[in-house]
Amino acid sequence: MSLFRDLSTQAEIDQAYNPRWQVDDVQRHLDWYSDESARARHELTCHLDAPFGPTPAEIVDIFPAAKPGAPVLVFIHGGYWRAFTSKEFSFVARGPVAHGMTVVVTNYALCPEVTLDEITRQSRAALAWLWHNVERFNGDRDQINVVGHSAGGQQVGMLAATDWAGGYGLPADLIKAGIPISGLFDLRPFVHSWLQPSLQLDAGIIQRQSPLFNLPESGPRLWVTVGGLESAEFRRQSEEFAAAWQAQGLHGEQQVLEGKNHFDLINGLADAESDFCQSVVDFVARCG
Repeated sequence: MSLFRDLSTQAEIDQAYNPRWQVDDVQRHLDWYSDESARARHELTCHLDAPFGPTPAEIVDIFPAAKPGAPVLVFIHGGYWRAFTSKEFSFVARGPVAHGMTVVVTNYALCPEVTLDEITRQSRAALAWLWHNVERFNGDRDQINVVGHSAGGQQVGMLAATDWAGGYGLPADLIKAGIPISGLFDLRPFVHSWLQPSLQLDAGIIQRQSPLFNLPESGPRLWVTVGGLESAEFRRQSEEFAAAWQAQGLHGEQQVLEGKNHFDLINGLADAESDFCQSVVDFVARCG
């Protein structure tokens, strides 16, 4: 009996979706994140822990562009909704800031203390706050773009489907470009995985929080990326979501970044001259 597609056991689902099983020396990658993030906070102008909501976790770290009117790049971290904070990902600001962007790294509360519904609410609240406040940090509120890695990619999908006008009284096209990186768009397998004790998924949450099941009638342009060294399930999730986005008549591009695994895929954002950082900058420029 299949639990999800052709995956019949929890062990098979865990193998397909736990990137720690697919990469040697994961701690080396995490140490790199931490070291490069500390370096970024030391070298770049930054405004840390700016509150956007009433709870302690609702903060953003802002790395402003040197000049006003800059495109805004919002980064949402991964960690399967249950690990990390904004501080491990300050490094993503280095490249985009060098290209003249204001970069915002969001923080959010984690499971099991909160649900995925609450995490998405917090991400939406962060963007609404930025629309009202980012000009104080040299950002142009009419050029907000969102990048998310892994679980953060799921958040990009949910933000891209948000009714900003009806729900927040903000421009319907608040997000100009979305870039989910190694995202998770169909949450059905995780109810059978090692994550379930933390995520506490049920049918309602899966339906509400799977971007694949919440495709909007209109939305931003998306560039859906995944690493070539990632599992077949990670690659399929990105390919399926990009195809569904396009089937809605929306602009979606999908790319497999060869030679990249789940952890080093985002490292290029720390280097303004990397191919990945330049591709992000170019995509944002095309969507502006």
